Amino acid sequence: MKRLLAVLGSAVLGTALLVNPTVAHAAVSYVALGDSYASGVGTRSYIADSGACQRSTKSYPYLDAARIGATLTSVACSGARVADVTANQLGPLNAAVNFVTLQVGGNDAGFSSVITECAKPAWLANCDGAINTAQATINNTIPGRLNTLYATVRSRATSAKVIIVGYPRLFNGTDCNAGTFFSAAEMTRLNQTADLLNAKIAAAASAAGYTFVNPTQAFIGHAVCGSPEWINGLSNPISESYHPNVTGQASYSNLVQPHLS
Repeated sequence: MKRLLAVLGSAVLGTALLVNPTVAHAAVSYVALGDSYASGVGTRSYIADSGACQRSTKSYPYLDAARIGATLTSVACSGARVADVTANQLGPLNAAVNFVTLQVGGNDAGFSSVITECAKPAWLANCDGAINTAQATINNTIPGRLNTLYATVRSRATSAKVIIVGYPRLFNGTDCNAGTFFSAAEMTRLNQTADLLNAKIAAAASAAGYTFVNPTQAFIGHAVCGSPEWINGLSNPISESYHPNVTGQASYSNLVQPHLS
């Protein structure tokens, strides 16, 4: 009788596993870290309780979590720098996390203030000076900050696949916004600065053994004033400016999702 019950029990369990595969597989856990590009600023639609962090269900972490059937914890926050991620966003990381996406560095480089300076008429602005300062920070300060952060992420999410996400060039070479005064030379230098930041992020990611997703090529032709435009130009409210719109976030999702496996 005991042998018969054991056989029947095994059969029932096997049937349950076939009918309900979740019995055999734990839920996929995905944690999203980073700044406004990761939280979804620019989509104009935000989760009410995310407050000033402005997290959107139209951001690439939410889109990709739905695609792969993962349980998402997004702690990405508008305005975050490397130090903010370290201090405020690492709590959800643990050995059970399967995937981590991390996008940070733009605020450390001061991109917001640089864009604000360069958008002014030439006679009012010191765009070259602002860019020079940003590039010096990218070269001399940000790599060390990233190296430390990436190591801390690994110490907590010991089994996770970590995907580091970069930034697009903001300009196609045309300024179609009535309220901004970017010259062709300024836009070229600003794009070069985005490339420089991506290069430093990619190097730090490689050193940590992480995957780097570079959006540069995908966004060419779709930056500010592009057709179609995936990055907002000067917007109201101004916080929406120079961030991926809904289509831009969907494009980010297409770039990141293949690495979530």
